[in-house]
Formats: sequence, structure tokens, C-alpha cells
Amino acid sequence: MSPSPSLQGRHALVTGAGSGIGAAIARALVASGLRVTLAGRRAEPLQALADELGAAHAHVAAGFDVTDPAAIIAGLAVARDRFGPISVLVNNAGEAPSAPFEKTTEEMWSHVIAVDLGGVFHVTQAVLPDLKAFGTGARIINIASTAGLVGYAYVSAYCAAKHGVVGLTRALALELARKGVTVNAVCPGFTDTPIIRQALATIVEKTGRTQAEALAELTKANPQGRLIEPEEVANSVLWLVLPASGSITGQSIVVAGGEVMAG
Repeated sequence: MSPSPSLQGRHALVTGAGSGIGAAIARALVASGLRVTLAGRRAEPLQALADELGAAHAHVAAGFDVTDPAAIIAGLAVARDRFGPISVLVNNAGEAPSAPFEKTTEEMWSHVIAVDLGGVFHVTQAVLPDLKAFGTGARIINIASTAGLVGYAYVSAYCAAKHGVVGLTRALALELARKGVTVNAVCPGFTDTPIIRQALATIVEKTGRTQAEALAELTKANPQGRLIEPEEVANSVLWLVLPASGSITGQSIVVAGGEVMAG
């Protein structure tokens, strides 16, 4: 992937950048010429990625808790000092614990909604002045999920939060349509990330299935019969960042191997 002249030197913020989809997105953006603030709660994986990408291209914003407006403001202040105003925001931070609905505690429900939906609200609101000032070419890309378009059993809080992200994406796209800022959601199916690897381990532990049987269960809705690769999600994000995608807004881009989204 070669740098794009139109993206050269622009500043992107990626939340949840330490691993999985977030790390793949950061790599793709840097390869295309952007400078990226790697935001997340844990310093170690963020620093490892920053070392890989190089100090000229990546800044670490550790302790970046998307549920804490004060932490967001503090992290953004340092990020702007390092790379200037933000013109691309990728809201990727999220968690996906599983439990039957009857065993979903109020604590689990509130936490997932706070991180997966509230985090998008808080970070976007804090970054929005930069994006509006940049105008045409500014981007908000929310990493939602196919769970934001259909229902899945045993992840009711996650489904509710991701449906909220899709709704917020559509509403904000309308508000910003005349400002030159596009707002889109990317909705991956089950993707090969640490979260999914943990889910596979949980299925094996609780059901006695083999790893292969657990994987087959997770991928059965994907006609290609496989997990999505994080790089495939990153490529969709990069496409939305490019100037040629300026008319794409308010959309939910499904990356799921042909999984039917009719709900």
C-alpha cells in the first residue's frame, strides 16, 4: 500500500488501537500517509505498535478511557500538540462479553453500553470541532458490527450497543452532510481478533466442543465459512477515508463474506 498524496500528513485518531481491528486500521492509515494517534487504555500494546510504525507516524495515547470525558479531553490535548488537529476519527474501542439475557447483570449491561455506544458519543463530541473546522474530507468511521444490523443470541448488550452505533451514525451523517464531514459505520462479521479467540475458548470450556467445532459455530452464518481478517476491515475503513468516497455517508458497510443482513 503506497501513500496517498491527498492523505499525506493528516492526523487520524483510532480508539482501541492496541490490537485486532484497531491495530490493522492504524497500520493501513499510516501506510497511506496519515499520522495516527493510537488511543487505548493499555500502554504496552499501544507502544509496541507505535515502535513498529515509527515515532514520526504514530503517537501513543494510553489511559484513553472512552467512558471518561476528562481522560478523552486530556488525551486529545496531547495528541493535537503532537500531530495537529484531527481530521479522521475511527471509533473502534469496544467490548463483547457474552451471557444469556437472564444472566446479563445490570453491571455488564451498563458497562457494554458505556464503552461500545457511550464511548462513540463522548469521543466524537470531543473531536467534532476539529472535524468541522477541517470541513470537506473530514471523516468519522464507527466500527460497529453485523450485530448492529441483526440480532445474535447471548450478546444482547452488545447487540443493543451496536444497533445504537448504527443509529447514531445515520443521525450524525444527516447533521454533518453540509459540513463536508462524512459519517459511516463499518460492520464486520466475526473477525479473527483477541475478542473472538476468547469467545472460542469460552465456547470450548462451557460446551465441551472442540476448537474446530466452536469455530464452525461462529462462522456458520458466513457463506465463505471463515472468520473475517482484521486487514479486510481496515481496507474498508481506508476506502471510506479516501477523497473519492466523499459521497458515501450515513452507510453501514458490511464486511461479512456475504452474510445476509435482512432483519
